[in-house]
Amino acid sequence: MSRSSPLPFTPLVIIGAGRSGTNILRDTLCRLDGFASWDCDEINPVWRHGNLFADHDEFGPAEARPPVRRFIRGAFQKAWKRLDRPRYLVEKTCANSLRVPFIEAVLPEARYLFIVRDGVDVVASAQKRWRGEMEIASLPYYWAKARNTPLRDLPIYGWRFLSARASMLSGRRAHMASWGPRFRGMDARAETASLDELCAEQWARCVEASDAAFAGMDAAKVIRIRYEDMTAEPETAVRDILAFLNEDRPAKAVASAAAPVSRTSVGKGRAAMTGDTDSLMTIMAPMLDRLGYSTRLKDAA
Repeated sequence: MSRSSPLPFTPLVIIGAGRSGTNILRDTLCRLDGFASWDCDEINPVWRHGNLFADHDEFGPAEARPPVRRFIRGAFQKAWKRLDRPRYLVEKTCANSLRVPFIEAVLPEARYLFIVRDGVDVVASAQKRWRGEMEIASLPYYWAKARNTPLRDLPIYGWRFLSARASMLSGRRAHMASWGPRFRGMDARAETASLDELCAEQWARCVEASDAAFAGMDAAKVIRIRYEDMTAEPETAVRDILAFLNEDRPAKAVASAAAPVSRTSVGKGRAAMTGDTDSLMTIMAPMLDRLGYSTRLKDAA
């Protein structure tokens, strides 16, 4: 692997399955001086450049070829300059939960925030995204997505975007063909699984992959965050992250950054889940138990 000049900033990579609180965490940190993020919700096209035609997001060091590394590192440097050179450039693409070793090969300077959330609540929220119920239909949003997509890849992403929604909008499917992190074999699984089973497996595969990757990494590079704890005591969570980074901020700044955080979504998925849930628990129970969440549906997290 070719050497690269060290980055003059720290990439702060938030790792979490989709609908696990990655947006809240990023937005909270970026209210503090010295932290900034891309002008786009996620930058999966940047991460996938050079591996565009893989039908999954489970990349490893082998996919971090020199041209891929140069492109991604260059994209980070350009974003850092546009954002007035912050100390920390925060990034939270959820598909990264499947490819932590790839990120480490591309950005060895990175520090990681690994956020986990009760998988039952995640499934309930993710289903809405799969059905297109939470789409952000605004020109600035889509323009930011396009602006952060490599130009030569843009037609392919445009076609995929339209195709993913076409069958749903035509009434042929009850949900989009694809949403969120793509684990190996997801397309085949989508043909036989119910939507809640698909969302459950998506969550479990993402969390399992991240957990395994961080277990083998220097503990000084990663801090683990529990969504339920963060939303219950957001100021404490912010202070813990700052301590992890050997940073300090005035108490007033921490309180202001944490003030918008709400815990109103905690437990909603468990409260709303009905019907036969045995198949969901079969999929999720090992990781729920490993992370300290109840494997009995109606229990509190």
